[in-house]
Amino acid sequence: MKESENNLSFDGGASMTDVVATNQTIIVVGGGISGMTAALEAAETGKQVILLEKRPYLGGRVSQLYKYFPKMCHPTCGQEINQRRIKFNKNLTVLTQAEVSNISGDKGDYSLTVTLTPRYVNNNCTACGDCNKAVSTEFDDEYNYGLGKRKGAYIPNEMAFPQWYVIDSRIAGTDEGQKAKAACKYGAIDLDMQEEKLELKAGAIIWATGWQPYDANKIQAYGYDRYANVITNVEFERLMDPRGPTGGKLLRPSDGKEAKNIAFIQCAGSRDKNHLAHCSRICCMASLKQTNYVTEKFGDEGKSTVYYIDIRAIDRFEDFYKAVQANPNVSFIKSKVAKIEEDRATGNPVLHGVNTEGYHRYANQHDLVVLAVGMQPSVDVSTFPIKLLVNAEGFIEHDESNGGIFAAGCAADAYDVNRSVQHATASALRAVQVVNQVAGA
Repeated sequence: MKESENNLSFDGGASMTDVVATNQTIIVVGGGISGMTAALEAAETGKQVILLEKRPYLGGRVSQLYKYFPKMCHPTCGQEINQRRIKFNKNLTVLTQAEVSNISGDKGDYSLTVTLTPRYVNNNCTACGDCNKAVSTEFDDEYNYGLGKRKGAYIPNEMAFPQWYVIDSRIAGTDEGQKAKAACKYGAIDLDMQEEKLELKAGAIIWATGWQPYDANKIQAYGYDRYANVITNVEFERLMDPRGPTGGKLLRPSDGKEAKNIAFIQCAGSRDKNHLAHCSRICCMASLKQTNYVTEKFGDEGKSTVYYIDIRAIDRFEDFYKAVQANPNVSFIKSKVAKIEEDRATGNPVLHGVNTEGYHRYANQHDLVVLAVGMQPSVDVSTFPIKLLVNAEGFIEHDESNGGIFAAGCAADAYDVNRSVQHATASALRAVQVVNQVAGA
């Protein structure tokens, strides 16, 4: 079934005037794993739900992972299930490339202004790829965290939902845009699309805008902005993915050589009053997971060294941690790395610090360094259209004065995927209660 055959509205699809929202509608902002979960759970109770996502596709940061921990399965499994649930749910409307620019009102009666950015592609798109072949202009690939390039006519990723191409606004008014349009046999490219404004009503709002990796450029001692072979944990995920910028080959950015000796630095910018004061909870497990990637790729030739303050593998993750500890190709050094330099002859990062178990100084060379950067909320409270209650780390807390607005997943705290889904379900139930109260009033 094509998306255009069901009741869903995507940018470029049905007329935006067809989107109907009342004060018994639930609006979910953010189409990552938490937003999709909250929207589906609410819609499957029979409530009318509108899901807004600012990117051209649903899936969020989870879609950019290579594997989950602790089961080491691929995110595509969960994505396929959620996409199928979305396609066949008549209570759910999806708008991509949609951002909330204003909110007013109160519990049970909110008004939202939503800005829709043009995709320049309508629902005639069959994802044939002819427009992509017709253009040559390239830009940094956001999906791969800038590690590779994509063309100006592109599908963000193979699992993108909706599975339609996007015309980059930077070529829409150029000859390249015309080439893309001329190449399309289905009349799917509309270069005259304009930004639109929608005025929507809602009884409750779920804010599921997720998280962003801490900016590693700010950690000057680690040289992320200077040394090509110092990358972040989220970038490492994309390098490992067979659909990523290197086709799944673990190659270091400086020279394209295989990186078989890898350092993982924990708490990179976290638990640090100069950066992020909080622990993001997932970083230890993410790095332990990534040591498995190295073994998967190179067997006994792959060596991982984890530099850590302490390992926080809680609850059921303890067994996973013990399994990594038992791997003879994984070493643990209890140390907060002081600084990183680069060996000019080899391009290898050189880590300097003190191993606190014995207080031995070290200057260890590695092929590649992976910084376990922490999670910070994506929401910018200073520009948020309505007053929010946030904690010291910037995560949204429930506020009775805005009793119909609920945060879900990593908008509320630093959660792993499992806890994000659980929290999103709880937020959906709270939103349903508000709407039920409106209906019964």
